[in-house]
Amino acid sequence: MSAPLRSPVGDGLPEPTIRTATLDDLDALVALEHAAFATDRAERRAIRHAIRSPSMDVLAALIDPPDRDPVPVLVGAAVLERRRGSRIARLASIAVAPNRGGLGLGGRLLDAAETRARAEGCDRLRLEVRADNGAGIRLYERRGYTRFAVRQDYYEDGMEAWRYERAL
Repeated sequence: MSAPLRSPVGDGLPEPTIRTATLDDLDALVALEHAAFATDRAERRAIRHAIRSPSMDVLAALIDPPDRDPVPVLVGAAVLERRRGSRIARLASIAVAPNRGGLGLGGRLLDAAETRARAEGCDRLRLEVRADNGAGIRLYERRGYTRFAVRQDYYEDGMEAWRYERAL
């Protein structure tokens, strides 16, 4: 079970554990969605559906808080989608708590999503990223993802999405 998103205190931030999210994580996942994204946020019911869906995986990154609180803090999440009969998985989202940005958590979540996709029999991973998300674009390109398409007016605010793919 995880608590709603909180800011950890102290200089030494603990290493996160990444596991499959459960319905007990729902409140924290909704809070993370609101903290990480200004637009195009997944609604509570969509997150609940993803957790319950046999064709989706919600991966949660949790840390033990430094204040000895026994409830782990959710600091990141990734959503992976698969279609029956397809060997291509789609990374629908990676969210990292703003207070954990730049610490490599996005890369760890991407690694976990790729591992899960391979375990489910997929041999390719696709994703969309906002054209103005420089950090995300750098992460994906450093990891060997290749841009293969642009979707105009993809996001709520009219921003285009760059589509990427990589063999697993």
